[in-house]
Amino acid sequence: MMTVSAAEFQRNFGRYQDEALLQPVAITRNGRERLVVLSTEEYHRLRRQSREVLRAGDLTDAELDQIAKTEMHPRHQDLDRELE
Repeated sequence: MMTVSAAEFQRNFGRYQDEALLQPVAITRNGRERLVVLSTEEYHRLRRQSREVLRAGDLTDAELDQIAKTEMHPRHQDLDRELE
């Protein structure tokens, strides 16, 4: 992902608009990322992906095994009581 300052983005809007068709462009203000410009194609792909639902039956045995082996960070162990 390309990163540019807000001032640079404003000075060369057309350039970064074209660049966003190829890769996301992060726009910073005071050194912090504030916005990301991306193509509509990428935006729609992300929207579709965020709505994708996977059923346990769709997962491979290897994926299910990896999930079963995961452990919660110790700072969240108090949440185990919620399962009781």
